[in-house]
Amino acid sequence: MSKQPQLQRLPAEVYYRDELKRLAKADSHRVPPGWNLSPIAVEKFVLGDETLEVQPKIVADPGVITRIVIGLLTDRGCLLVGEPGTAKSWLSELIAAAISGDSSLAVQGGAVSQVNQLLYSWNEAILTSQGPVMEALVPSPIYRGMRDGKIVRFEEVARCPQPLQDALLSILSERVITIPELSGEAGVLYARAGFNVIATSNSIDEGVNRMSSALKRRMNFEIIPAIRSVEEEVKVVEREAARANEQSGIQVDLNRQIIEVLVTIFHELRNGQTLDGRSTDRLAGATMSTAEAVGVAHALSVHAFYYSEGQLDIGQLLHFIIGSALKDQPEDRRRFRHYFDTEVAGREELHWREAYAKRDLI
Repeated sequence: MSKQPQLQRLPAEVYYRDELKRLAKADSHRVPPGWNLSPIAVEKFVLGDETLEVQPKIVADPGVITRIVIGLLTDRGCLLVGEPGTAKSWLSELIAAAISGDSSLAVQGGAVSQVNQLLYSWNEAILTSQGPVMEALVPSPIYRGMRDGKIVRFEEVARCPQPLQDALLSILSERVITIPELSGEAGVLYARAGFNVIATSNSIDEGVNRMSSALKRRMNFEIIPAIRSVEEEVKVVEREAARANEQSGIQVDLNRQIIEVLVTIFHELRNGQTLDGRSTDRLAGATMSTAEAVGVAHALSVHAFYYSEGQLDIGQLLHFIIGSALKDQPEDRRRFRHYFDTEVAGREELHWREAYAKRDLI
């Protein structure tokens, strides 16, 4: 694995470069036009393969991954729907990295408001001096994906205004961009093999724009649920926190018991139910997602590295959980205290008692 300390975050195709090389070398299955790997190898990259030393990168039903991969081989786009923090964006990045070797072609639905931001724009200096020539055209991620035959990631597509959703619908249907300002062959861009769109949408906060019914018909929907198994969630948080720590250049001992306390608190408050089946209050202002749990584990690791000689301290854990869980809903503080008084207080293990000892911070 290539190490580049100057980068805060490596894209999946760089961070997992060695895995992708091993998969490509061992890939004996049919590779679709425009793809770097076969569909089977793409699934192995996402779900892991012990024989090739490819680590699993997400907890998901293999059938869901298969449907996403097959859908991207058709003329339909793919839409990943789920609550915040269920790794929709991470999954789309992994799939784009495996298929195209490039996960950087991304559009943020809430950040585009004009069609030229979605398709292409012009370099005003060149446009003024030379007129509408190819050199003056500034390609968008959609344009580049069509031109180069790559997967484009469209984040939070439901936040995109209706006219832009219609423009995306046209691209998915016709696979062509017309550039009226240019004449001849330069005025038409046809999508190359390998191009498709994998989009995400937040099922809780969809924004102000409803998703077009016509656009829905042009995309396969896949629901990405929260992780249901605490043990699986602990593994994910350990793995992703270790990855974040490595990219931050820190080394700490990720104490399993502390991670279990963190994940259990997030899991129970997210589901409104304790592991033994009793009801508890959910927090209104926080999703308590796996992604947020990873963020807390990473923050705790950073504190440990710089303040505690690399050893995680459960006494500090509650500080970082509070920062993630208590946002703009005053009643959530009462709910969180109630959870500690009714659930955490009765747990006898030492690490739980140490966590409860910090209850006054809430």
